[in-house]
Amino acid sequence: MSFLDTIRIALRALLKNKMRAVLTVIGVVIGIAAVTTIVSIGQGANRLVQGELENLGTNVIFVIPGQTTDGGVRQNDAPSLTAADADAISTECPAVLAASPLVFTGGQVIYGNENWSPKEMLGVGTDFLLVRNWGLQAGSFFSEADVESKAKVCVIGQTLIPKLFRTTNPLGETLRVNNVPIRVIGILSKKGANMVGDDQDNLLLMPQTTVRKRLLGSPMDNIHAIMVSARSTNQMSTATRQIRNLLLERHDIAPGEEDDFDITDMEEVAGTLGMITGTLTLMLSAIAGISLVVGGVGIMNIMLVSVTERTREIGIRMALGARGRDILWQFLIESVVLSSIGGVIGLALGTGMSMAATMLINAYKPGTDWPMVVSFPAALVAMGFAAAVGVFFGFYPARRASKLDPIDALRYE
Repeated sequence: MSFLDTIRIALRALLKNKMRAVLTVIGVVIGIAAVTTIVSIGQGANRLVQGELENLGTNVIFVIPGQTTDGGVRQNDAPSLTAADADAISTECPAVLAASPLVFTGGQVIYGNENWSPKEMLGVGTDFLLVRNWGLQAGSFFSEADVESKAKVCVIGQTLIPKLFRTTNPLGETLRVNNVPIRVIGILSKKGANMVGDDQDNLLLMPQTTVRKRLLGSPMDNIHAIMVSARSTNQMSTATRQIRNLLLERHDIAPGEEDDFDITDMEEVAGTLGMITGTLTLMLSAIAGISLVVGGVGIMNIMLVSVTERTREIGIRMALGARGRDILWQFLIESVVLSSIGGVIGLALGTGMSMAATMLINAYKPGTDWPMVVSFPAALVAMGFAAAVGVFFGFYPARRASKLDPIDALRYE
């Protein structure tokens, strides 16, 4: 008997028991659908994170202050970084392209009868746009003279235009920021939402000296952070090392003393986030894969029942010349076909569920733009796994059928 004949007999047997076949594949359908959905959402999360980090800049390094020290003795929790540190990083670290001090503030912005509270209000340096890889749509950015003179000027994000100015051209107009008059000299190009749906264009930038002295009224020269751009991703570790050595020297921190600053690079963050999303996806997929095992057990049970019910049929086939391996292949093919059909249906269902989940996420958090990812290799793996379930759980019933004694099988009622 040829292999094609065996396949035809196996398919004919399945078609004779359609309802049983449908009930048998449900477990596999649920398992494959669950795994496909989880993998798709996990890969979407990973792509979203990577896209967000690329948007920010994978060669970006953050320096944040720790506790100030004096001769190795902790003094207080005041910020330990200054704008001079940012300037020194820019000029004295060869692996650094640019650096900008950051000073955080907040409050209400008023223009005429309109008012708005931007998501972010930052005091920055002249190289902020270079560090962030951000452009201007119109106007100009701050000059060194603006920083030195604590100029009352600002650059606004796209969101502030309809909120405050409506149809008026913002350039040259004067806002009031915490009751301080600030003139608009530039408009940032559109950036869009970040990975959690926060509007990056809901932003107002001012010279860091203006924020520190005019808005916050601080007598100190301390800043809240330094944002650094390395010359390339390949020089991230070099830039980090150069920054640390420079700040240790500038802050008079002796060997063995604790740093009064922390350095975080986006490449490290990207790797950590990728590992977290990958691990979560793997764990959830493993949990969902339990239903595949349950489905496989269901296939094995149904196939064992089928072998018992068709014992006489098996005896007749053997009496007509079918070999044990022909019987083995017949039942094994039935099992693989069942699980493969379940895999195809589960893959389609999982893709639909992934699309629905993506739409719900984007609807719940407008602007997030969560990507829909259907990986062709992952689909192949899912189908291969479904077929493997059929082989693994179908082998025992198939082998049992092939070992039946023809005479005993013919006598079976």
